[in-house]
Amino acid sequence: MTGHPPSPAPVRLRELRWTDFDDLREAYYLLYEERDSGYPIGIGLFGHRPSLADEAQWFQGLFARVQNGATIASVAEVGGHAVGSCMVNRVGPSEDSEAAHMGELGIMVHRDWRGRGVGSALLEDALARSRGKFEIVRLAVFVNNPRARALYERFGFVPYGRLPKALRRNGEFVDEDLLYLDFGTAPANR
Repeated sequence: MTGHPPSPAPVRLRELRWTDFDDLREAYYLLYEERDSGYPIGIGLFGHRPSLADEAQWFQGLFARVQNGATIASVAEVGGHAVGSCMVNRVGPSEDSEAAHMGELGIMVHRDWRGRGVGSALLEDALARSRGKFEIVRLAVFVNNPRARALYERFGFVPYGRLPKALRRNGEFVDEDLLYLDFGTAPANR
């Protein structure tokens, strides 16, 4: 996908498939290039890009969590390729744990597809699928990412705190704002 202009094909939302590995790994690996070029990406990364084997192991675990109901995974597909994903992971270790009512949200959109509504579509789909499974969904957003924070607030997320020095990137600290969405008080539609 890299190096090719994005297709004008419509975005289709669906559940995670085993065959999404290569597309999602590519989008993730591109985040390392963005970070290294100084672009303020919105997710924390490892010091060095993980190996293909590490990514395969991570994806296998993700796929298993989706299959056993511990994770909701929405995928945005364009022209047969996954261009983004939104995951909501159960916070508790099991369905009967005291924190199982809570999910933690993470989202990633391929750099060629940002600013085109893919993130909004993914978020809307993942939250719709989270209703009834979770009572609260929480997330963290870097303070240097006001665009993402505005998107989350548009969907009803409210701030509940800030974690100072949550990330050290290129020798500088970045704070994280903590937000949550309570399905008991939030409207069903944004």
